[in-house]
Amino acid sequence: MQNKRAGQVSTLSSFDVLDKLHFSLIEFQAASTSQSEPGWRLGKHFLESYLLLFAASGEGWLTVDGQFIELRSGAFYIGLPGQLVEAVFHGKDKRGLYLMKFSVTFDGEWMDTSVQDMMKQIYMQSNNSEISCSSPAAVRLLCQDIEELNRCAEGLKRYYGQIRFQELLYLMFSDMLHVETQETLLPVEQVKHYIEQHHMEKITIQDMAEAARMSSRHFMRLFKKRYGCSAVDYLTIYRIKQAQIMMRNDHSLRLKEIATCVGFTDEMYFRRKFKQISGLPPAAFIRNSKQRIAAVHPLAIGTLLALQVIPCAAGANHPWTAYYRRKYETDKVTPLVDTEDGALQQLEAIRPDYIIAFREEMSHNMMQHLSSLAPVCVLSHADGNWRHHLITAAECLNRSAAAEVWLQRYEQKAAALRSQLSEQILKDKLLIISIQEACIHVMGPRTIASVFYTDLQLLAPEGIEHVWQKHHLQMSDLSDLAHLPIDRALVIVGEDAASRQTWLELSDSEIWQSTKAAQQGSISMMHPGVLLEDTAFTHDLMLDEVLNMWHHRP
Repeated sequence: MQNKRAGQVSTLSSFDVLDKLHFSLIEFQAASTSQSEPGWRLGKHFLESYLLLFAASGEGWLTVDGQFIELRSGAFYIGLPGQLVEAVFHGKDKRGLYLMKFSVTFDGEWMDTSVQDMMKQIYMQSNNSEISCSSPAAVRLLCQDIEELNRCAEGLKRYYGQIRFQELLYLMFSDMLHVETQETLLPVEQVKHYIEQHHMEKITIQDMAEAARMSSRHFMRLFKKRYGCSAVDYLTIYRIKQAQIMMRNDHSLRLKEIATCVGFTDEMYFRRKFKQISGLPPAAFIRNSKQRIAAVHPLAIGTLLALQVIPCAAGANHPWTAYYRRKYETDKVTPLVDTEDGALQQLEAIRPDYIIAFREEMSHNMMQHLSSLAPVCVLSHADGNWRHHLITAAECLNRSAAAEVWLQRYEQKAAALRSQLSEQILKDKLLIISIQEACIHVMGPRTIASVFYTDLQLLAPEGIEHVWQKHHLQMSDLSDLAHLPIDRALVIVGEDAASRQTWLELSDSEIWQSTKAAQQGSISMMHPGVLLEDTAFTHDLMLDEVLNMWHHRP
């Protein structure tokens, strides 16, 4: 019986058992270095518990059972009980390395299966015990939080530190899972992730070209064609984004320290590039990041994120996705309740510096109360599209330069993507629908579908305008689609049973089966987790989805 059960575990994905494992932080250390103590050392010993190292900034080495591993900035390293380890690390600042010891217990069906066997399966997903981190700046800040909470005398706060440790493990496991998918990517796509993983190090064009296994000239041409910017520009932009995360969350860090942590050796060059990419000099960005800006309407969130603003408060019912949670500290966003009176009470307690709201969603009484709390930037669906909302909000917040830089980069990205789409896709008449329960939303240019119809200049079926005006259809309204020339379809189906049932009925209907899209199999499915809000930030995310979905597709 024991062998049978062990076999069952081995056939599972190693991450399928995570919900049955219980992780508990035992010890947390921030390895500090100084001029008098230039290096930190972990003496050779056998591990009695699980070990997790996160190298925030600096360099060193680790040996695991005699195997030498070079420690590099922005990576996790794990060790198992019983392994013989030794480490030396030279940090670039006082918090260059974080060491965590933790225990793992199992409370599930396979009681006679070793916990360590399960952990070994997960361990095997790492590359010689190293896991590249997708957002080192965010993890560094998370480690700082865990360190502070773990030192608290109050048990409730230490308990919250355990919760934050679980979040850290989730980020690490997510990065491990992400690595598994990279093998199927094109070489130039793999280099994009190579840049993100090694951005804290000195990277040359030759390094990137070698990672792509092609000549430097060929690599540079392909990278710019695919992403709309050079590989060097992409590296610089990514470094600046990591610096922005650090600036938003830790105002005590010096610019030189931030620059070094994200891969810049010259502080003046960092300042110049920061202003060029952010639209603001570093000091102004830090000053603005201290402002508390509330997003009273969900569409305000995507507008603020494009301006590098994390709202201090936002609607509690907003679908913060895994992407949002990984990139931004949404646990610091106060969730506003649905009722006007309740939200006003929360905002009175928060006292924001600015409020972003939509006119159509507020009563006159709500508007008056908001105006008494802080300056209100009022947007309107009737006044324009997401670009207008971005520009208007930027003017209210004195961030017009940031909006201009963001829009310029977005247009370049859209143009680069369009140049990669096949001639067939550019000629096809595209229908875009989102299915939620019994409703079939036919999405037009006043929605997130403007990415396709406006930014990428794809064609909509002739005569579809009257369907767009209806906003959504029921199964009884399918005759509205009967005479439309639908060459290609993009379908987004909700994850609930009712949505899947509606899609099943639609795809089996005679009208749908008669379309060219159905007959030729030109139907693409998009994951429902993609936010469909008509905002600047979600438009940028949608471009990435299109790149992954239709690149090299007929």
